Amino acid sequence: MKISVCMATYNGEKYVQEQLKSILVQLKDTDEIIISDDHSKDKTIDMIKNINDQRIHIYYNKGTKGFTANFENALRQATGEIIFLSDQDDVWLPGKVETVVSKLQQYDLVVTNSKVTDEFLNVTNDSFFSIFNSGPGIFKNIMYNTYYGYSMAFRKKVLDYALPFPKNREVAFDIWIGFVSEIIGKVKFIKEPFVLYRRNSDTVTTIKKSNRSLQGKLYKRFIIMKSVILFFFKVKLKIINL
Repeated sequence: MKISVCMATYNGEKYVQEQLKSILVQLKDTDEIIISDDHSKDKTIDMIKNINDQRIHIYYNKGTKGFTANFENALRQATGEIIFLSDQDDVWLPGKVETVVSKLQQYDLVVTNSKVTDEFLNVTNDSFFSIFNSGPGIFKNIMYNTYYGYSMAFRKKVLDYALPFPKNREVAFDIWIGFVSEIIGKVKFIKEPFVLYRRNSDTVTTIKKSNRSLQGKLYKRFIIMKSVILFFFKVKLKIINL
């Protein structure tokens, strides 16, 4: 089965080559890396082009600027039956693709553990899962999300259900893909780490506790729950009408 790795980039010149090389070595000649760039102001695109690999395809985000829209643009270009999500500044460990693809024969979405590192790849925590007690469960992940895009891969049918992403900013695209997968299929969390999850000053996502007000947190959970419930009934109604 063809694999599409989807990456959203923005001012990632410092680490993007290292990440791409760690991915390319695990892919077949028929696979692809889809990159959507949010109009980087540095040499990100030059660094990518310098790798000179025909499996890399570069697109530009023409819609709303931002992380979610940029990833959605990348995902809409994907042609593979299996889709991996990737950050621009991590490093994939050997065996990630092979292990995940084997699990996707039984599951619709797979989430792999990672080792948390500083910007120089010095490990600061051997298990990302241990920080948040990562695992499946809709209610569990509404209360505290453990679906992080950089660690996720899924079958194409998940994307067919998940797009377009909810327009409300409270519903992150990766948690949305996780919930869609739980509703329409089966999810697997793999405890073995397969990514060096680099944390640096330019990182978009964070693993720190939110300092948002209680009212803000409750509002966010309400919006997510509402979106999940509406999607659940939409799917069930579609099945009934078949």
